[in-house]
Amino acid sequence: MKLATTLKVSAAAACVLFFAGCTDLKPIQAQIDDLKSQISKLSGDTARASSDAAAAKSAAASASSAASGAQSTANQALSTAQSNSTAIESINEKIDRMFKKSVSK
Repeated sequence: MKLATTLKVSAAAACVLFFAGCTDLKPIQAQIDDLKSQISKLSGDTARASSDAAAAKSAAASASSAASGAQSTANQALSTAQSNSTAIESINEKIDRMFKKSVSK
């Protein structure tokens, strides 16, 4: 009989502990729900950041292409300027010789 009473008391204590443990799940469930909402927000933020990074990469590639075009144009302008400078020096020398010839006559 003592064994049956002890078994009943143990079963009752186990039930009380089980139900007491169940009441603690509500705050944990609220925290889990909060974490789920934070994860979904962070997933959206991550997707947005990834999209922004792709757009920035595209803009950087476009800027690099424009810079290369500008460098090419600058190199052409420098080459033309150097060529013109050489031609101007040649013309100045010819003019100086012409004046020297006219003065010496």
